[in-house]
Amino acid sequence: METLKYKVIKTDNQYQDYCATLEELLNAEINNSSQDEVELLTLLIEKWDHEHNSFEDLNPIELLKSLMNEHKLKSKDLVEILGVSKGLVSDILNCKKGLSKEIIRTLSSHFSINQEAFNRSYKLKSPINAHLRNASVMNTCKILEAAQ
Repeated sequence: METLKYKVIKTDNQYQDYCATLEELLNAEINNSSQDEVELLTLLIEKWDHEHNSFEDLNPIELLKSLMNEHKLKSKDLVEILGVSKGLVSDILNCKKGLSKEIIRTLSSHFSINQEAFNRSYKLKSPINAHLRNASVMNTCKILEAAQ
């Protein structure tokens, strides 16, 4: 009886090994036999990710920063990946602007992550109230009327 080359992922080490193997396969030329291997590894990795998803612990910007750190990317790299200005990337990373649908699609495709990880609500910092120290007030948009 033939032993299986890949099994259901049960440990973090096995997960890391499978991710490394998948990355090697994707960097090499893909032929018909390796295509099946890529598809199987992708399914096994996605199953593990789904069951051990810690993305819900992070808001989309924290997740993005974590992925950037993991992939050794800088904000200038995001400019190229997303095809947007440095100012927009800065505003996104500093929670001043939200993620558009197109940016979410591009990020999820680039990092091979489900779009839902980036498509969750999080608080933006309102520039109107940026001078205030109370975070609960700073993250709301209130227009303060001048005393008459």
